[in-house]
Amino acid sequence: MAALWRSKVPPNSPSLEEARKRVFEFFKLASRSLPTVMDIYNLEDVATISQLRSTISAEIRKNAHIKDPKVIDMLIFKGMEELENIVEHSKQRHHIIGQYVVGRQGLVQETGAKDQGLSPFLKNFYKSNYF
Repeated sequence: MAALWRSKVPPNSPSLEEARKRVFEFFKLASRSLPTVMDIYNLEDVATISQLRSTISAEIRKNAHIKDPKVIDMLIFKGMEELENIVEHSKQRHHIIGQYVVGRQGLVQETGAKDQGLSPFLKNFYKSNYF
């Protein structure tokens, strides 16, 4: 799989359709690498492959408004670099969890037995730091 990432940088996409095709190819490549990522970082206890695939999809959709093929190519290149760093284990587990599992939603706290014995101040403090 690493050979796919080490190939030379392809020329710029000549059209928006070509750039769009490359985005779909990147998504497929990233989705195919998820079982390896789950295994490398031992993520089974914090996320599923489906959740990680949804995170990748959300990151791609975040830039759906971009219409310049050169910018799209640059974003795909950056995504390929990130994927290569993750698959080559250049990141630590907490980086992956913080960026792709917890992400922008913040850490969701379960209320209930864990909160018993905490003062209202601490409950508000924890809530404000996780959202």
